[in-house]
Amino acid sequence: MLHLIKLSVGPKDVGQLRDIQARRAVADPPLRHQTRTVPKRAAEILAGGSIYWVVAGFVQVRQRILDIRDEAWDDGTACAGLVLDPALVPVAARPVKPFQGWRYLEPAAAPPDVAESAAAEGVEALPARLRQELRALGLL
Repeated sequence: MLHLIKLSVGPKDVGQLRDIQARRAVADPPLRHQTRTVPKRAAEILAGGSIYWVVAGFVQVRQRILDIRDEAWDDGTACAGLVLDPALVPVAARPVKPFQGWRYLEPAAAPPDVAESAAAEGVEALPARLRQELRALGLL
């Protein structure tokens, strides 16, 4: 098994990423992310791999990659379509420096999943002012 890691360009938080993907899934199913380069290690990715999204400078969520298809953009240029499970799974957030495209992510280097209830309880345990400041910084 192998994962990918990718910067989520545009969304300022996971909620925006979720909203954008929900609209995209309805407008042009199945939910997928198109990328210029086809992963050469596709078989390893399809054996249970996920795409880990870096949002606002932190890897925060992952999605299972269900399929990798040959597709084309509107101008006819070939690309890869990463078919995604719509579920965004929270992971233990950690900072990631900017990079272009996607990178392979070995399972041993991937951040662990965090139960959504535990993540929500942890955030709610923070003082209200701190939660407000973290949201303003795009970290929540």
